[in-house]
Amino acid sequence: MRLMMLPRPDKAIAALALGLLAVLPPALAQTGALASPTEKYLAQERFSLVAPFPPGGPIDSLARIMADGLSKKYGQPAVVENLPGAAGNIGIGKVKRAKGDGRTLLVVPAGNLTINPTLMPDFPFNIERDFVPITMLAKAPNVLVAHPSTGFKTARDLIAAARAKPDTLSFASPGVGSGLHLAGELFKHQAQVEILHVPYKGSGQALNDVLGGTVPLMFSNLPVMLSSIRTGKLVALGITDVNRSAVAPEIPTLAEQGVADVVVTSWYGLLAPAGTPPEVAEQLARDAREILNQPAVRESLNQQGLSESTMTPAAFGAYIRNETNTWAGVIKARRIVAQ
Repeated sequence: MRLMMLPRPDKAIAALALGLLAVLPPALAQTGALASPTEKYLAQERFSLVAPFPPGGPIDSLARIMADGLSKKYGQPAVVENLPGAAGNIGIGKVKRAKGDGRTLLVVPAGNLTINPTLMPDFPFNIERDFVPITMLAKAPNVLVAHPSTGFKTARDLIAAARAKPDTLSFASPGVGSGLHLAGELFKHQAQVEILHVPYKGSGQALNDVLGGTVPLMFSNLPVMLSSIRTGKLVALGITDVNRSAVAPEIPTLAEQGVADVVVTSWYGLLAPAGTPPEVAEQLARDAREILNQPAVRESLNQQGLSESTMTPAAFGAYIRNETNTWAGVIKARRIVAQ
């Protein structure tokens, strides 16, 4: 079974960790000034942040930003462990088996939490039972793009063409069941069109064929696509978020063009093993908000198309449940089977 949930390493995003670590303040708090019992508890031992994918992508970058911030606040080492393999399950499994003391943390993309549990018949985790949600860290909208040869300028142009000739257009994705594949399926359902899905073995191969015009359409992460959009190699048809992106405000949302409820963002979360005390989860959520809201960090995130998106543990847990239910409905309605 192949699950294409790996985030695509991108040179711009890969540089994010180094750039952001350079702009973090020397210390968010002096260890001796930690006020609450929970803060003093967390300051007693080192942290381990598990990134279940290779270095170079947003998961690795965000893990290193969090590690640096926690180390500076609590005066303890904070180590990032890159443990790729099995579509992220190796690293996730290590965190599941760890002690729930708030010092072993998981930085993970949305798909591993909200898509794989339904898509993967033998998914080895129960997200709600095995982990404690801490907070969402950051998110980036996805964008629907077209090759210039299509002549499409807007999503409305695409919908009109797809309705006139069903199943003659196609869209590429990094693989069956990937978040970008499901974005396309959700768009098809909401726009009431039929467009053929062309799965690849990764984002790189899919993007190359869209850039070459072999496949005319693709949903992808906005930060990855910005360069191709701005150089005219691809045409942005619509953003898959509630609001326009601050980094590309000229691109309208799909909702503005009459396609409602296609809200598909690439987001990244922070979790801890089951048994982590609620007060520890809440403190770590506050720490994440403080770290990611440093002005220079926020600016650098925005330059990469990412935005800070922290929330309380309770809100994050509800968000995960809601997205899981949404994607379960799409997967079942479209009869999507992992390959």
